[in-house]
Amino acid sequence: MRTATRYWLGTAAILVFAVLFIIPFVFVLVTAMKTQQEAGFLEFSWPTEIVLLDNLRDALEARNYILIIAFINSTILTVASVAIMVILAAMVGFVLQRRRTRWTGFVNFLVLSGLIIPPAVVPTIWVLQGLGLFRTMPGLILAEAAYGLSFSILLFRAFIATVPRELDEAAIIDGAGPLRLFFRVIFPLLRPVAVTVIVVQSVVVFNDFTHPLYFLPGEQNATVQLTLYNFQSQYETQYNLLFTNILLITIPPLVMYLFFNRQIVAGMTAGAIKG
Repeated sequence: MRTATRYWLGTAAILVFAVLFIIPFVFVLVTAMKTQQEAGFLEFSWPTEIVLLDNLRDALEARNYILIIAFINSTILTVASVAIMVILAAMVGFVLQRRRTRWTGFVNFLVLSGLIIPPAVVPTIWVLQGLGLFRTMPGLILAEAAYGLSFSILLFRAFIATVPRELDEAAIIDGAGPLRLFFRVIFPLLRPVAVTVIVVQSVVVFNDFTHPLYFLPGEQNATVQLTLYNFQSQYETQYNLLFTNILLITIPPLVMYLFFNRQIVAGMTAGAIKG
């Protein structure tokens, strides 16, 4: 490709990135600095009076510190569901890649179906009610883990194809059983793709709005995304506090992505090329 073409394509990509991501984030930040009257105009202008600290305090103290409770709930939800995804997906990917039976094709079909078929809310609620897990944090954790499992299995399976079978044979000759072979020999080698799954799925689960709304209703069960309702009512919306809330719940996923973006690309690229 000619140098001039590559230059213009790169410039266009940067402009698209700025329009889609940076400009909305700056608008959120500027609106969070404004008073309630100025924020109500929803204009992209610099505030005449910066009251960001006051807005932060009001957003945190709203409804008896519900935002702090929501951060705790979202942290528990994210850590538990992503841990289940990583361990289960790595084990399933290992078995699918190493052991070929007449059921392998059917299991692969089920895994791909999880990516293609959209989640069904009503049947999921019916199953959770039957198990006594509806409106409970364990029920929502299992639902989130199930929704992210297919994508994680495909990543792990592609990466495991790069691990030589000779390692398995050597460990078995040394007396390692199936669990010891997986957790002591194979799992430590999956660190790049494990980091990718952890970061990507953590952002997905932490930012999820619909599943906590359907499967974990209740004021004390709120997650961070559901706190966006705090500052909206039928007659008035406090845009300054609403955008301050958006700013607060945006920071954790953004920081995680900035720290681990190289590992995300490395893990997905390794699995894609070698798988």
